[in-house]
Amino acid sequence: MRTIGVIPSRWGSTRFPGKSLAPVAGKPLVQRVLEQARQAEVLDDVLVATDDERIAAVVREAGGKAVMTHPDHPSGTDRIAEAIRDEEADIVINIQGDEPLIEPALINGLGRALAEERHWDMATAATRITDEADVGNPAVVKVVWDTLYRALYFSRAPIPYVRDGTLSGAVAQGLFWRHIGIYAYRRDFLNRMVLEPPCAMEWAEKLEQLRALDLGANIKVLTTDAPGPGVDTPEDVARVEAIIHSTSTR
Repeated sequence: MRTIGVIPSRWGSTRFPGKSLAPVAGKPLVQRVLEQARQAEVLDDVLVATDDERIAAVVREAGGKAVMTHPDHPSGTDRIAEAIRDEEADIVINIQGDEPLIEPALINGLGRALAEERHWDMATAATRITDEADVGNPAVVKVVWDTLYRALYFSRAPIPYVRDGTLSGAVAQGLFWRHIGIYAYRRDFLNRMVLEPPCAMEWAEKLEQLRALDLGANIKVLTTDAPGPGVDTPEDVARVEAIIHSTSTR
């Protein structure tokens, strides 16, 4: 089983253009993500899929492998599918390019889930929601699963719905889980998925993982502790740097 990690990294960002090269504690953001991914034992190789030569140059300078992709992909999944077109891989792990604190252990868990349990088409992750405000926040994607940890649905709405009792009580009981946008794909399923048009659920929620469910995918959900903050805006950089500095001085 050959497993490769792919970090989609594009220049354009609505809230933070060029964020892939934003300095984070002295290193470009994309380099931080690359260094974390390289620590994952399950990965035989790590690629950065980009549409910009400036990003590619930084990746190569850091000793990484950059693959140039089309600038107009509708999603990171499509960018990844193009990046691995000429690569030998059985399992592909989509590592978000704005997560400089991504845990190598989480990458390992996703890769091993697909390598050791052949019935899964995909694997992803979730962390418990502890802040009641996040339950109703559409930017926080929620996920529910069955007793086998097979994903049933992803939504921007509060799921499950609390009919009786209080929302705060449900949060205290650990009923709600936030989806973390990292995915491991079996290559055959990834190729199938990008050939299909968005389904009605994906169109409504703007969540491409719903296309996978619509196609009948078995998606395993791994639970994990809350990850460090991602970098969505310039203000997020300071929060990440504070964590990096605090861990480096321990």
